[in-house]
Formats: sequence, C-alpha cells, structure tokens
Amino acid sequence: MAVQDNAPILICYDDSPGARHAIEVAAALLPQRHAVVLDVASFVTLAETYATLGPVTPPLGEINRDDALSRAAIGADLARACGFTAEPRADVSSPTWGAVVEVADEIGAAAIVLGSRGLTGVKELLGGSFSHDVAEHAGRPVLIVPPARSRA
Repeated sequence: MAVQDNAPILICYDDSPGARHAIEVAAALLPQRHAVVLDVASFVTLAETYATLGPVTPPLGEINRDDALSRAAIGADLARACGFTAEPRADVSSPTWGAVVEVADEIGAAAIVLGSRGLTGVKELLGGSFSHDVAEHAGRPVLIVPPARSRA
C-alpha cells in the first residue's frame, strides 16, 4: 500500500489515560499532520441489555454513537492542542476493531495510532486485545503506544 505524504492519521480515542498518552506520543512522532480522532462504541452495553427488556426501548445505537462522538471531540481538542489539525468521528460497531479498519481504509490513513492497556498473559487471552486485532487486520502501519511509565 502506497501512503501519500498528506494522508491523515487515524487516532483511536476512548478518553482513557492510554488514549490521551497515545495522542501526545503521536504528536511527537508524526507532527503537523491531519488527524481523524475516532471513538467506536458498542451497539449495546450490558446495562443497556436490561433496558431493552422494558416496555419502551430507547434508540441505544444512536445514543451510544452520540456519546462516542462527544468523546472523540474531546480527543480532537487534545490532538489540536498537541499540534494536529483534527476532526472527531464516531462509529457504533462490533467488533470495534473492524470499524477502525474500515474507517482507516475509507480515509486512506497513513497510520493508525492507539493506546494499549498493557494487558498480558491470561488477562489478554480472556479479554482479547483490541490493539492486536487492529494491527493484524489493518494492512497499514499501526502505532501501539504502551501505557506511560510511572516515574518512581
């Protein structure tokens, strides 16, 4: 895959400390680029599953997408503060890594940036690894930023 010099980067953002750290690292390594800051929400959370048992089911996908867009906007603000030109974007999908790969393909992303929760061993095996799934399926460079080290 040939990457254009002006191709945007795709930054995965969920408002976690790892995601905020990933933006800061990306700004140091990939400065002055256009960034699309993406948050992908699940269709329905466990708590929302119970809500669907009631007489009226709210439009959960739409609500979750709006929440994701709000988080992505926070991430885009942070990205701008770090020197990117940035725009927020949201999606609702399961698996979430699939939406990341689709958006990266759609925008012709030069790279995908995401933070890692630092899971290893059994925790990673049981919980799955979003970062590994993205890297395995992306077909483009993926910058997986590990958690910031605590300075002791």
